[in-house]
Order: sequence, then structure tokens, then C-alpha cells
Amino acid sequence: QVQLVESGGGLVQPGGSLTLSCASSENIFMFNDMGWYRQAPGGQRELVASINVGGNTNYADAVKGRFTISRDGAEKMVYLQMNTMKPEDTAMYFCYARTLRKYAWGQGTQVTVSS
Repeated sequence: QVQLVESGGGLVQPGGSLTLSCASSENIFMFNDMGWYRQAPGGQRELVASINVGGNTNYADAVKGRFTISRDGAEKMVYLQMNTMKPEDTAMYFCYARTLRKYAWGQGTQVTVSS
């Protein structure tokens, strides 16, 4: 089973920036796609950003233009750069990896945007 470990969450003020990292125990190119989703208290799980094996990316409308997903195959890492953060971005953020047959996900990292 692949293991995914997120890091980088924390408290940031509105307008600030934060970078999340996801370390994979396996070669990231064995996955069809990887990315991030988030869930705020009482809210629905929301796919934030994804990147597929070909390098194509997709973003939720709420974060488009502010967040950037990237990867480093040699380091087996996926990142989420979050800029111009808003209180609405407050949530638990989870890294996921998908193959044709199964999903894997990390334990999550808390992001809080507050003044």
C-alpha cells in the first residue's frame, strides 16, 4: 500500500501564502493522477487541484488563479502552493493518489486562514 504524508499546514493570515507537501512512498508516476482535496467543518469534500500522469492540471473554481499544484518525480513529492489565501480556504487538506483500481490518501493537514 502506498503511503502519503502531508506537511505544511498551519495558521496563516488572509492574503498570505502557504505551501503544502505530499510525500509518496512510491514512484508518483505509477498513479493515474494525484492531487488535493479539502473539507471544512460541516462542509462537503471538495477537490481542490489535481495533476495527471501527463502533467495536466485541474483546479476548483474557488482556487483557480491562486493555487498551483506541482510535482517532483525524482523526489516523489506533490505540492500545493496556496497564495492570496482567504478565510474560506480554511479546511483539512488531504493528499490523494489514484490508480485505476484504488485510491490512497494521507491523514491530512489543517489549514486555518484567520486574522
